[in-house]
Amino acid sequence: MRRSVLVRLIAVSALVAVCAIAATAWLAARTTSGAIEREQGQVFAEDGTIYQGLLEYAAKHPHWGGVAETVRNYAEKTGRRVTLTTPQGQVIASSDPDPGRLPEQPSVVIDPLSVDAGLGVQSTADRIDPEAVGPYALPPDEREKLTVIANRVLRCVRLNTGLGAVEVSPSGHPRVTGPDPAYLARCNGSDLDDPTGTEQAALNRLTDLVNACLGRNDHTVATAKLPLVWTFDGPVLNSTDQTALNCLGSARREQLTPHVAPAAWLFITENGGAAPPSGFTLSTDNQIRLAGVAGGILLLTVIVTGLASIRLIRPLHALTGAAQRMGAGESGARVRVEGKDEIAKLAKAFNDMAAAREQLESARKAMVGDIAHELRTPLATIRGWLEAVQDGVSRMDGELVASLLEEAVHLQHIVDDLQDLALADAGALRVHPEPIDADSLLAQLASAHAARIADAGLTLTTVPPSDPAITADPVRLRQTLDNLVSNAVRHTPRGGSITVTGRREGDDVVFEVADTGEGISAENLPHVFDRFWRADPSRSRSSGGSGLGLAIVRNLVEAHGGTVAAASTPGRGTTFTLRLPADPASMPPH
Repeated sequence: MRRSVLVRLIAVSALVAVCAIAATAWLAARTTSGAIEREQGQVFAEDGTIYQGLLEYAAKHPHWGGVAETVRNYAEKTGRRVTLTTPQGQVIASSDPDPGRLPEQPSVVIDPLSVDAGLGVQSTADRIDPEAVGPYALPPDEREKLTVIANRVLRCVRLNTGLGAVEVSPSGHPRVTGPDPAYLARCNGSDLDDPTGTEQAALNRLTDLVNACLGRNDHTVATAKLPLVWTFDGPVLNSTDQTALNCLGSARREQLTPHVAPAAWLFITENGGAAPPSGFTLSTDNQIRLAGVAGGILLLTVIVTGLASIRLIRPLHALTGAAQRMGAGESGARVRVEGKDEIAKLAKAFNDMAAAREQLESARKAMVGDIAHELRTPLATIRGWLEAVQDGVSRMDGELVASLLEEAVHLQHIVDDLQDLALADAGALRVHPEPIDADSLLAQLASAHAARIADAGLTLTTVPPSDPAITADPVRLRQTLDNLVSNAVRHTPRGGSITVTGRREGDDVVFEVADTGEGISAENLPHVFDRFWRADPSRSRSSGGSGLGLAIVRNLVEAHGGTVAAASTPGRGTTFTLRLPADPASMPPH
């Protein structure tokens, strides 16, 4: 099992499937119960909303005459069927034109004088809806007068404390609330405590009803007053006197009865008459069905995983075989790419790697051949002349020594170039930047190439930068410019010119070496910095060079943290541009 990816994939998939099934079953049971509880809570909230809305209607209207529209609105909002009837069963209003047979018991009884607090609706201690104000409702003129007083008191309170607000009771009587009752008294907040004419008349009537209930019609034993909170909670009586409290409650109901709608039965059902779901049970049949589904899922998971694993393993086997063939020396090993998934991307990456390796091997072989060719020529010349001297065919005179020295120097240049490239490949090509003078550098460059320039019939012009103080490795920078000038001399016909220009561009130092030579074609331009590349494939030494100079230029410039680019127009010349950072801190570490 440890050696087979297929078996491991199937085993892991089966284990994951088992865990997923168990977790899904547990989660389904939990979430289903939770969903039912939430649904029941939502149903309860919707029932409370309908009850509160119709209760408010009953508290503000003396009859049910216009309640039909309110019933339809709540039915549309909640998606439930709402029916309102009298206690005798006569339909008052219904959201369904044909309510059908209603349950024996109503969902709730709507009576603003006997509120059911079980549905979360506010009421007073005597279960009377606060919205049922009846004769205590203030007319517009009294409301306007009290509002003026309340705004004046509020401004005074806010001027002293920065806080305060106006609250209006259901009867329309405003009051001012503040952080400190002392400021209310200072601002004449007591002006809002006295009942208005309308309220006093209602309070007098309530006092008469309470006294009549207590059997004291000859003199007053209880006087009803409005408390500071502006909701009536009874006369000034002993709070433990249950008889007085009962009389107060019955008196209030008697006073408010003409002003509220009579008690009605409210039926709230699902559309179609169905009752809402009440619970969740998992029967034996459901358990067997669940186990069967779980087993089917497990089997399907194993089958699908097996097929997917086989599809996955096949290309991996092909990749393994190709890698083994490549290790055995077959550089052109490839695998077939099918699809666009991750395995196909891996196969494509493998083919790209194999192609790059094949190209690298071809380049290595070509490089070995190029090195052998470049070394063979000077070595053959040196050997031939030495054998001629040894055989007495030639004499070792000054001219021969100079020729042999020239070949030895050329051979040394090739070896030095190869060493620089080897250092660059190993990441060991180091530069040692220091402050240098660009004027002196370009002057030395012109002097070193003066004789060669004259022999070639060319002119060399140097233009130093306006700020000659730069920071670079003087030896490596001189080597870079020497290689570019030498390359320009080889490819510029007699009568041509070479210009070396230096300038500052922002934080960079730029050197350009431009010639008026033969130029480079567009298809060859991307290869000018390749090793042993020559525009002339015949490898004629008439133009000199080993084909390594420009490759070394690129490595030296990159070692300085800069870039090199070439631009050319065939027949009009070529321009090489070096861009080096002026700040040595931006150069690579050395």
